[in-house]
Amino acid sequence: MSAVVLLLFIALVPAVMIAVPWWLLVAAPTGRQGARYRAGSVAAVVGYLCVPTALFLGHGPPQLDLAAIVGDFALGVLWIVFTWSVIGLIVRGVLVLARVDKALASRVVALAVVAVSVVLTGYGAYEARRVPQVRTVDVAIPGLAQGLDGLRVVVVTDTHFAAIDRTEWSKRVVEEVNAQRPDIVGMAGDLVDGSVERRRDQVAPLADVRAPLGRFYITGNHEYLDDAQAWMDQMAALGWQPLNNTHRTVDRGDDKLVVAGINDPTSVDVPGHGPDLAAALAGTDPALPVVLFAHQPKQVSDSVAAGVELQISGHTHGGQIWPFNYLVRLDQPVVAGLSRHGTGTQLYTSRGTGYWGPPLRVFAPSEITVLVLRQAR
Repeated sequence: MSAVVLLLFIALVPAVMIAVPWWLLVAAPTGRQGARYRAGSVAAVVGYLCVPTALFLGHGPPQLDLAAIVGDFALGVLWIVFTWSVIGLIVRGVLVLARVDKALASRVVALAVVAVSVVLTGYGAYEARRVPQVRTVDVAIPGLAQGLDGLRVVVVTDTHFAAIDRTEWSKRVVEEVNAQRPDIVGMAGDLVDGSVERRRDQVAPLADVRAPLGRFYITGNHEYLDDAQAWMDQMAALGWQPLNNTHRTVDRGDDKLVVAGINDPTSVDVPGHGPDLAAALAGTDPALPVVLFAHQPKQVSDSVAAGVELQISGHTHGGQIWPFNYLVRLDQPVVAGLSRHGTGTQLYTSRGTGYWGPPLRVFAPSEITVLVLRQAR
């Protein structure tokens, strides 16, 4: 993307996201006159200038946490208001076609959009901040030994520890993970946004996760926005095993299972990184089933080619704020849940344990996933 196209994108997208609500909530109900119209118009211009500025100060080179909090929350609210303003435009058009007075239709729809947006913002903030739901899914694995039937793999992913201090939330997540009696725990990437120095305390509770057959960690795309290797080293210091295009063979008695992990596709330009499934599986016993951690669902095409039995991914957040899930689907083969690919590969895509950016989740609840591995019948 050229610099000119990028600048146009940065300028036009916020303009559209603000212009639609401005017209529906300000211009149409007021007839574009009066104090409310002037105040609303000024607020729209201020928002257009301030939201991108806060996002730049928070996520650009300044890295100001307060600016990130303000910008992220404002962006989330703006997305909700924009979405429901688009729906409101459709409803208003239907009412006008039904010969409802245009001014009355404008006022009723504007009030409805404001009310829905307020409710969904409150609901979304609650959903994002609470301890995630536990979702338990049985997965039949071809070739799984009898002694491993019922093996519990707990998946945590996309915690995105960032500007808002979630240390206490992190502790509660660890308590919930341990309550599931995991045999294996996997962190499937996007652990943090920020450096070890800035986010160390929020991640520290993960040292208390208990899993007798191993705690495994892979990087997601967001680790590569800062220092992925530093986070791999930090997780190793907390007792987790980073899987940097590598594998471990776990066993219960004489029965064995391969647990592998590959890097995120965005790491291709980082020395020593870049996804390499062949390297990750090198030296494995081809008779053993493979559980692969790969951050992005679209990496499943490589898993199919390699004959991986189960890939575990995150990245999508289930869309996080509806209807963003439809945009995610343009980039990824799956948004959430268990799916089959090729002739023998299954993919589980988690909606994520935390959130990225806006501290909101709307119709895309977070999850701690318990995958119970079963012998295929």
